Amino acid sequence: MNPNDANFRKPLEAALHHALTYLEKGDDGDSIAATATLAELRAKLDLPLPDGGVDATTVVDELVAGVDGGLLRSRGGRFFAWVIGGSLPASLAADWMTSVWDQNAGLYCTSPAAAVVEETAGAWLKELLQVPREASFALVTGCQMAHVTCLVAARHGLLAAKGWDVVGEGLAGSPQIRVLTSGEVHSSTMRAVRLLGLGEKHVAKLGVDAQGRLLQSELERELVSAARAPTLVVLQAGDLHMGAYDDFRTLIPLAKRYGAWVHIDGAFGLWAAASARHRHRMDGAELADSWSTDGHKWLNTPYDCGYAFVRDAKVHRDSLALRASYVTMSDAARDEMDWNPEWSRRARGFATYAAIRELGRDGIEALIDRCCEHAHGIVMGVGALDGAEVVWEPTINQGMLRFFDPAAGASDGDHDVYTERVIAEILRSGEAFFSGSTWRGRKVMRVSVCGWQTSAEDVAKVVACVAEILKRRA
Repeated sequence: MNPNDANFRKPLEAALHHALTYLEKGDDGDSIAATATLAELRAKLDLPLPDGGVDATTVVDELVAGVDGGLLRSRGGRFFAWVIGGSLPASLAADWMTSVWDQNAGLYCTSPAAAVVEETAGAWLKELLQVPREASFALVTGCQMAHVTCLVAARHGLLAAKGWDVVGEGLAGSPQIRVLTSGEVHSSTMRAVRLLGLGEKHVAKLGVDAQGRLLQSELERELVSAARAPTLVVLQAGDLHMGAYDDFRTLIPLAKRYGAWVHIDGAFGLWAAASARHRHRMDGAELADSWSTDGHKWLNTPYDCGYAFVRDAKVHRDSLALRASYVTMSDAARDEMDWNPEWSRRARGFATYAAIRELGRDGIEALIDRCCEHAHGIVMGVGALDGAEVVWEPTINQGMLRFFDPAAGASDGDHDVYTERVIAEILRSGEAFFSGSTWRGRKVMRVSVCGWQTSAEDVAKVVACVAEILKRRA
């Protein structure tokens, strides 16, 4: 027997056994929420640093036992918190093989197959998302780093237009870039602003209409106020409360008249372009300069996987590429590190490639449409119950609910507390998982449907679960 077989076979067989046991339980096998307390998890996992090694199979077995009760079943059909998808079978298997192959996908020379798979996946993504064919792309850890990647290119391009070489000179003494966006901006964009040294005080969060869309009048006012300043405009494709889409067809040409760079945050909402039913929400988005989205949301790849796209490929590459005598670059193939912030990096292109091949164009469209239908079914089904209110009826896969304290004379503050209590009871029931938020001054329960496994049966179970909780609390 090959010595490598002896090293790997038993722990991998153990991992396969544990994985299949976990997956085959389904949502009815365990609570959707974690059940172990912090103290219990620490007691099992916070072990002394071993002096000697531990048998690999034992490590796997004890790790699985140690995390029991501390995992969210976020990959299943009744997880509706934040915006988290599950892993498709092919993408999960490809992700396992990614670890087996153990490639550094930084350069073509370090993994030719990984480079070509990523190149192909990037072309498929642009076609699915209707991003201009000439745009460059990067596969990064998630939408947070997709924003960073796109905004690095934006910073480079905007300052170059003002005669400033940010690569050589840095930011000290450079023209100040201002960022114009809506009050619904996601915090990941603000974090990218921090990381890139643009300064939060130079971000103007502008007003929105009743549909959550950035107001044209407010954007135009700000553009006019400093018409010659380098300006970055960040627009939304599906915000996390309302699923709101800015009016790209109107706002992007307006921003372009003032020389602004337009970036679209489409962490999940960019995928509407792959659905004939929802594609109209992306009308005009192709006019932008950069776009960001996730694979581990609506495409249902394993974590971590995000995508960045930049219209001006030269600006994108110039902002990140470097050369060194010890780095072997390719003249013919695509070297991944020229396009993303990472040097050593996981070959996440394999999982993306597998997910797209498993679903195909039609399957991706059906997944998007199905999630939107189920989000609507949950919100309207729960909203029809006594003691519940529809705060936002989903237009895509995001909606909001609120619950009323039945006590006589209950105030808005009482309803806020009651809403949080209902969410907590749903989690304790183990039937489903939702998250809370504060939206326009009120506590709400967010409904986000992003997983490929959610079914009409899941929707019915969730509505029945909430109905029982409200009946019991009445």
